[in-house]
Amino acid sequence: MIAARRRRRLSGALLAVALLVLTACSGTTTTDESGPPAVQPEAGALPVTIDHRYGSTTITDPPSKVVSVGYTDHDALLALGVTPTATTRWFGDYPGAVGPWARQALGDDPVPTVLDDTNGIQFEKIAALEPDLIVGLYSDLTREEYDTLSEIAPTIAPPPDQPDFGTPWRDVTTTVGRAVGKPAEARRLVEGVDQRLAEIRADHPEFANATAVVATLSEGYFLFGGDDPRSQLLADVGLRLLPELDTLVGDRFGASIGTENADVLDTDVVVWLTDDGGAELRRDPLYSTLRTAKEKREVFVNNNDDFGNAFSQVSVLSVPYVLDRLVPQVEAAVDGDPSTTG
Repeated sequence: MIAARRRRRLSGALLAVALLVLTACSGTTTTDESGPPAVQPEAGALPVTIDHRYGSTTITDPPSKVVSVGYTDHDALLALGVTPTATTRWFGDYPGAVGPWARQALGDDPVPTVLDDTNGIQFEKIAALEPDLIVGLYSDLTREEYDTLSEIAPTIAPPPDQPDFGTPWRDVTTTVGRAVGKPAEARRLVEGVDQRLAEIRADHPEFANATAVVATLSEGYFLFGGDDPRSQLLADVGLRLLPELDTLVGDRFGASIGTENADVLDTDVVVWLTDDGGAELRRDPLYSTLRTAKEKREVFVNNNDDFGNAFSQVSVLSVPYVLDRLVPQVEAAVDGDPSTTG
């Protein structure tokens, strides 16, 4: 789980070589006239200039081949009716990296090419696809990587005010919507999910009095910070994030704490990302003394199933899918009765 965020990077020298290769190849490739049709933009939506951490990018024409190097950006594209040419795999081994929460949006369109960034961004593979737009909002895109991708096609990096892997799903959706010329549709999509969240908060006023945190076992107890989309989803359903979370995590998406700080887990709800349903936690003599464990104020999310993958890949399409299972489990955890289950 945590290692998925720590992909190895190409050195500056290798990036330079890749850039030379791409530049050399650009004169010999031809556009496939039978490729996908361009997006039909809303009236007056293009051209548009989008600011990001490395400056700004202007999109003048409706794109037809969009590559997603952001880990969740392709869900926003699909929700907007734009089938990406390529996606970046993150959670799950799904065809085209399209999870079950997004399959209906894909429909009968061709399955996207999947990029594997384990050893760095696949620049040559992306260049061969001849994209006219590259989106990398939910990512840790570096300046070197951005510069190289920009030689291939207009590229959108993460927002200037967000940490790596910290762009909220709403911002991913609306920014992608602007980039493909569908800003009004993007806002409608966000408003639809927000309406569902408002209904949950109204139905569960008890959530407003409950503190919560998302955690996993990694070098002790790993806490996901307040800017992490998973933590934000708990806040969206009405829970209060652990007050000292930002102090413990800082400006990172998360951080490990030692066993001497285990008492911070004594909250009203802990959402655990696990591979074993909590078996290792049950063997932890320190954790077992906490009220959280004794009263089973826990929600266990399996890292390896569709629900767990959707919970971590927070997007405009995955959130409704997650809520159907998450809310009943949170309700059972909040009541403090060990006999209730969600």
